[in-house]
Amino acid sequence: MTVVVAMLRGVNLPSHNRIKMGALRDLCKSLKLFNPQTYVQSGNVIFGTQEPDLAALTRRLENGVERRFGFRTDVIVRTTSEMRSVVARNPFARRRGIEPSKLLVDFLASDPCPEARKNILTIKTDPEELHIEGRELYIYFPNGAGRSKLSWPAIERELKTTGTARNWNTVTMMLEIAEKLESSP
Repeated sequence: MTVVVAMLRGVNLPSHNRIKMGALRDLCKSLKLFNPQTYVQSGNVIFGTQEPDLAALTRRLENGVERRFGFRTDVIVRTTSEMRSVVARNPFARRRGIEPSKLLVDFLASDPCPEARKNILTIKTDPEELHIEGRELYIYFPNGAGRSKLSWPAIERELKTTGTARNWNTVTMMLEIAEKLESSP
């Protein structure tokens, strides 16, 4: 069995795309996913699956959300080993003074081409700092994300893919939940 972290994009925003986490767990159970566990209210669900095709699993989840909740959203998935790699590749890990709540990981739906990777690093981001590693964009917001002038639509246009961002505390907690699920009988 594979343990998967699924992150729904743009749910539980102030005015739209509302999903109660209990209802999300119920949806996962109805899709024959094992022991679904949610973390915080932003659409994070961790579960076991026998499905070897993660693209097919992603489509099942997206279709299930649309049928059950009446809106379509992107779902980004990572296995436990991929989440371990995300944590291991953190370009800010050795730097002192980095506040975990100000470090975001944008989980990308697909791997950006080499030209897009190069171009993303030319976007003026000061004082924010961007690093792209694999299918993840690490962004540090020294003054907090709420004060940033960084344009998410510009990032997605440049990368030619969508994504969903989670702060570092959430990333490490989702990995911890996934590892516990993986080690349980």
